[in-house]
Amino acid sequence: MGLHEKLNKCLSDRDVKSYLDLLHNDFTVVFHKSGNSFNKKEWSSMVTEMMGNDKFVQESSRLVYENDEILVDHSFMSYPDNSREAVMLVAMIRDGKIIKMETGATLLD
Repeated sequence: MGLHEKLNKCLSDRDVKSYLDLLHNDFTVVFHKSGNSFNKKEWSSMVTEMMGNDKFVQESSRLVYENDEILVDHSFMSYPDNSREAVMLVAMIRDGKIIKMETGATLLD
């Protein structure tokens, strides 16, 4: 099972522990829209809250590209405030885990 498939399973199962196990200890995430970045500890708190909310939904996910160094995904997401976004995710991989993740989002009407 590839990393993309594992990530999607964690999201659909709302399995925070398994999701966090896919992240490298030196993990960082960067949001293109805001420029904010978070380390693994900070992101862990945010992911726990997101997955605990039934209104946070990954509607669909499409693998664009994946190898041992990079993962590119395009998804449609719904959020608790009833907004929806198209999200492009690029993840850099080290030692089989995600070391850096960047997202770019487009608000959908």
